[in-house]
Amino acid sequence: MTFTATSSAIVIGLTGYVIRIEADLSPGLPGFHLVGLPDSTIAETRDRIRTAIVNSGWDWPQERITVTVLPADVPKYTSGLDLAIAVAILAADGKISPERVADTAFLGELGLDGTVRHVRGLSCAIASVVASGVRGVAIPAVDADQSTRCVTIPAASLADLVAHLNRDAPITGTTPRDEEASPPDLADLRGNHDARLAVEVSAAGGHHLLLVGDGPATMLAERLPGILPALDEATAAQVEKIYALTVTQRRSRRPPLCTPHYTNTVAAIFGCRVSGLVRPGAVSLAHAGVLFLDQAPEYPRSVLDGLCRPLETGEIIIADWDGIICLPASFQLLLATPPCPCATGTCRCRPVERRRYLNRLSSLGTRIDISAPIEPITWDAQPGESSRTVADRVAEARSRATHRLGGSPWKTNAQIPATELRTSYRLNPEALKPLEDQLCSGALTPRALARILRVTWTLADLRATDRPTGDDVREALRLWKGTPA
Repeated sequence: MTFTATSSAIVIGLTGYVIRIEADLSPGLPGFHLVGLPDSTIAETRDRIRTAIVNSGWDWPQERITVTVLPADVPKYTSGLDLAIAVAILAADGKISPERVADTAFLGELGLDGTVRHVRGLSCAIASVVASGVRGVAIPAVDADQSTRCVTIPAASLADLVAHLNRDAPITGTTPRDEEASPPDLADLRGNHDARLAVEVSAAGGHHLLLVGDGPATMLAERLPGILPALDEATAAQVEKIYALTVTQRRSRRPPLCTPHYTNTVAAIFGCRVSGLVRPGAVSLAHAGVLFLDQAPEYPRSVLDGLCRPLETGEIIIADWDGIICLPASFQLLLATPPCPCATGTCRCRPVERRRYLNRLSSLGTRIDISAPIEPITWDAQPGESSRTVADRVAEARSRATHRLGGSPWKTNAQIPATELRTSYRLNPEALKPLEDQLCSGALTPRALARILRVTWTLADLRATDRPTGDDVREALRLWKGTPA
């Protein structure tokens, strides 16, 4: 056999593209001609594949080898095509039965010793080749627990894969799936009744939250995903695809938590493209989960202002000379800040300095639904409820909101547009009286009014009532202002 074709896939953003690899061996001066890849990657790809084949125990064909990677107009800055190219060459040389190669896609990077290594974006690539109709997918053994709708062939090395394709030999080196660790429990957090209530209401309605004080904000942030409802199958698969573009794999139904430091670059927060490969930022890694910014005023103004766009649209756009990529970025924002720049117990900051420090968050202030004070934990503080108890109440509140919003594109109260709050979900005039007085006096803006009304509906869901009351309105107003109970 002198001609063989195999298939693989590459990932651009979160979209997988099926790639066809064609290999031809013909008489002539021995040489390895690889076309269809960028010039900067051809040389290293040729050397890597040739060395892997030789170190796996086969002689390199002493013929003219021509390999093309199609389609040519799709950028292919990836080593994930190594396995498919090596298999195509071996099949063209008669080392592999051509019938076993025809309906199988090959995804993986080759080491110089022939080992098959993990590649980024594997889950997206698998989804694309499965949609193309292949019957089997060969993947690295370390990714053996990838869920697909076709036959999966986990391979630890090129030699193992070839043996399996020719004789159905068992593949070695598979890795069992790790058990997911239990999340931190809210019961560990003593005192801080106002902050705990704010986190519960935030989780029940999907509201953005600001914590002000010197208390354990990180402890609350780490426990917030544990009281959020589990991700549905489609959303969990989308989050898995995002993490597949990084060096970290994630296979969990628990909402993610991303906590970038304020010294991170803008590219690390919003994402970028390096050598043609998309690197999702913190806003995408927090998709369907929580983005926690501790010491929020310390973040650069470009980061704080840049967060406004994904908070409104639920996506982030990465644009450069290679093109435009859109990544999901719908997250729940949790901000934490000390009350002053010095953040010490013996603070001597003047009031104007405190106001100037907190005003750094002005661009995000109009996106915050709930504010709450947070205090240091004392030994005599009473322990609070467990995460399981709070999560049950949150799940019931979310269920009532889902039933009420059925037939609409919104899933949580935080997503209800202001126009709908004035029409379909309008409160009775008596309940709205406290807000109307604040609005007429100029203490509230129309945008703030809409955010308070969304929290009002969440409080009603937590109390298992059909419509908010005046008490819910007053409590939502207090939560928006961040005053202690």
